Amino acid sequence: MSHPPLSQTVVKEFQEILGKDNVFTEEADLACYAYDAAVVEPVMPALVVRPTESEKLGRCIKLCNDNGLPLTVRGAGTNLSGGTVPTSTKGVVILSNAMNRILEINEADMYAVVQPGVVTAKFAAAVEAKGLFYPPDPGSQAVSTLGGNVAENAGGLRGLKYGVTSDYVMGVNFFDVNGEIVKSGSKTVKCATGYNLSSLMIGSEGTLGVFNEITLKIIPAPAHRKAMMAVFDRMDKASETVAAIIANRIIPCTLEFMDNFTIRAVESFSKAGLPTDAAAMLLIEVDGYPAQVEEDAQKVEDICKKMGAASIRVAKDDAERDKVWAARRSALSALAKLKPTLVLEDATVPRSKIPEMVQAMQDIAKKYNITIGTFGHAGDGNLHPTILTDKRNKEEWHRVEKAIEDIFDKALSMGGTLSGEHGTGIAKSGFLHRETGKATIAWSRRIKSALDPNNILNPGKVIGG
Repeated sequence: MSHPPLSQTVVKEFQEILGKDNVFTEEADLACYAYDAAVVEPVMPALVVRPTESEKLGRCIKLCNDNGLPLTVRGAGTNLSGGTVPTSTKGVVILSNAMNRILEINEADMYAVVQPGVVTAKFAAAVEAKGLFYPPDPGSQAVSTLGGNVAENAGGLRGLKYGVTSDYVMGVNFFDVNGEIVKSGSKTVKCATGYNLSSLMIGSEGTLGVFNEITLKIIPAPAHRKAMMAVFDRMDKASETVAAIIANRIIPCTLEFMDNFTIRAVESFSKAGLPTDAAAMLLIEVDGYPAQVEEDAQKVEDICKKMGAASIRVAKDDAERDKVWAARRSALSALAKLKPTLVLEDATVPRSKIPEMVQAMQDIAKKYNITIGTFGHAGDGNLHPTILTDKRNKEEWHRVEKAIEDIFDKALSMGGTLSGEHGTGIAKSGFLHRETGKATIAWSRRIKSALDPNNILNPGKVIGG
């Protein structure tokens, strides 16, 4: 992954802005930022820089634009679609992790202002300490950053009831390609001023601007919660139970699905006491006012029994609940230990189609003779088919690629989407036309061209080109 070095003049300009300690040129350092959590080819950047304050970030962006240097912003690199992998060996990676301050938590008006490098779980904990609640909880929350969450429109286990990151973004202040601050949104509950630039920036994966400050909505913490584990001897019973719960107009906080393969992998990894002989299991939590929680929990339990659950275990306390949820969050890590290459997808379908999609995963695995572990946020239609393989085996990898295409096509045929929460990046950009059509991509490219005429902002991502 050797590359042509940048001119020393440009490197010195970055050093003058940021100081030498925040400009990285050694290949050993650069190699750390050549990849993310997606299965795409790594590309080593020419330079990595770490701004420590807003004014310096803006100057770095302008310097990149003035010199035609492709620019990729990177938080923790946990994204799963190649959004933070550079597309040019002449590019610059800008790290956001030094801009990691929570600027304000306003308890009276229930909003917070953060810099993009704030770690998601640390922010959630800071909010919780004040008796408030920030619901979005991506599986990577222990290390992922809020800027990355907004850039990818991250979801999480609580998406069924509480929604995803976009539902909590009140405003985004960002730098344009010239290093000028653009302000969008407001700290008010309502804001109808000008174009809705915040929504345009959410999920844009760094292709239209670079986040400087983010204003987030926070809400009152639920007063009560109850979690349970429903075990099934057949996968179809479990998937049909998901659809039945939603059809009965009950909206749990979380409604997670795990197949036997995933259960065994997670139990081996976490020792949480999961039933390894189960064909599938559902992890369910309801929250809210105590009386409503008890009523909904009983309804869910009754539905699970009616749909054929072999057993139901209600968590006796928060410690037992937290242990099970920690095990569920470890699913990706547990599966990753089993084979050299792990492909985690997130094709998403309408909730009523979950039983059909679960069956489709089994059929596709059999068709291509590959291993697919299935888990995910079944309550909101967002499954994570996880393919375990070895990319060095060219023949098997070809079958994996065909299987991924089938998964995408099946989801789209059901009225679903290519990605529920992982974004498009470069991993899915080639499939985008199947969902949106060519005219949509052309229109999006015209926006990109107008805002970024030199095409330096994370080029090649989302809409290709």
